[in-house]
Amino acid sequence: MTERRLNPTKLLLSKWTALAPVQHEKHFLVTKIINPEAPVNEIEDVVLEAVLTRRTFTLPWRELTNPDVWLQGWH
Repeated sequence: MTERRLNPTKLLLSKWTALAPVQHEKHFLVTKIINPEAPVNEIEDVVLEAVLTRRTFTLPWRELTNPDVWLQGWH
């Protein structure tokens, strides 16, 4: 499948579904945008929080564009 286009500035509080859930964690929410040190650079990473367990992890935001791994919204 082809990658989808995302606007990184609109990722905060967006909802995501993992296509291969681990430990029943399927639904996630972007809770933080991580900007690099230099203000001229673009967003690099996001923090995702599992809705079920509240576990968080950091992910490069571009990985969310892979439709084989992530679906936008809760499915």
